[in-house]
Amino acid sequence: MEHLPVEVIGNILSRLGGARDVVIASATCRKWREACQKHLHTLAFNSNDWPAYHDITPRILEILITQTIFQTTGLQGLSILMDDVDEFSASTVIAWLMYTRETLHQLLYNVRTNPNVNILEICGRQKLELLALANNSITGIEPNFQRFPCLKSLSLSHVSISALDLSLLLTACPKLESLELVNPEIAMSDAQVTVELSSPTLKSIYVEAISLDKFMLEADSLERLHLRDCALELFELNGKGTLKYFKIDDVSVIHLDIGETVDNLEVVDVSNFTIIWPKFYQMISRSSKLRKLRLWDVAFDDEDEVVDLETIAVCFPQLKYLSLSYELRDGVMHYGLQGSSNLENVIVLELGWTVINDLFSHWVEELLKRCPNLKKMVIFGVVSEAKSHEECQILANFTSSIVQLMRKYMHVEMQFEYD
Repeated sequence: MEHLPVEVIGNILSRLGGARDVVIASATCRKWREACQKHLHTLAFNSNDWPAYHDITPRILEILITQTIFQTTGLQGLSILMDDVDEFSASTVIAWLMYTRETLHQLLYNVRTNPNVNILEICGRQKLELLALANNSITGIEPNFQRFPCLKSLSLSHVSISALDLSLLLTACPKLESLELVNPEIAMSDAQVTVELSSPTLKSIYVEAISLDKFMLEADSLERLHLRDCALELFELNGKGTLKYFKIDDVSVIHLDIGETVDNLEVVDVSNFTIIWPKFYQMISRSSKLRKLRLWDVAFDDEDEVVDLETIAVCFPQLKYLSLSYELRDGVMHYGLQGSSNLENVIVLELGWTVINDLFSHWVEELLKRCPNLKKMVIFGVVSEAKSHEECQILANFTSSIVQLMRKYMHVEMQFEYD
């Protein structure tokens, strides 16, 4: 170890992550201390990493963090995540940021201060490429000004910001590729909550726990769209057909429009969602490159609607991964077995039930027949603690049927996951 260059030791210390571990390791000898001071690239303070953080007063903690940061030169990554810690002094936090801002490429910041610290004002016009803010407020974004010329990834979690400032913030990031919005507090000047965002470079957006009347996104380069736990009256995406990944989970939306040009879609993952199947099918039917289709715990607006395997097989010939949850209402199976076309390229099949009956085994068998090149099948099931004799008999019959299928399809790997 004594022959290692200090630059290599600096890289080793940078991979430790936690500031406490870095400080302990740097005390090994003078060479390691020099590496910490001159060649440390990344430093992280996380209140969840060390229980003692909660036993130290904020003032003492400020001193420890200040001493550690000020012993370094040229930090490129700084993470200060104090989720369960009381408020810090704003002047102290500003000193940390002012000391490191010229070399920082990544900043993860979750610190409560009094008064609020304007992170964007301090760290703007620098080399920052990744910025993650939590439990903070953002105000007064200047229009038509590229405040973050290098920023590629932006994450806002539990952040208070107006719809206008959010729009202007994206405009101030000319190279932005990834955006995360988690439970933001959107301040509006009128009764209708509308967010309009535009970014020609954005490739990925993740939106969670947001409630809006209208969410309109213009992103010509967007490839990934993930909506989770949202309540929206209207979501509209205007792009140029670059979308490849579309996931929607536990979302309430009246009008959903992801654009007419969806020819490049490769993944469609829909769960805990009520859909009008004809409109949804029309939206994705031209996605001939689709490789993964997941429809899980999906309710249909019209109870008589049926998604037949023939439609899936014909419209999505390159499909390799198919995931369907079984549901039977009034004798109608939502995923019907009509037609004779096989799913030639499907190699992974996920099937599940919430309420099982004797038809489930037949449904599984027919799906197996329609996937001649299948390599793996996973069965997801919900088993209640209090089971009647009839339910036990249904499970017994299902077990017997699956054992027979496993003997018949020995080349298929079978897995079972029960809740």
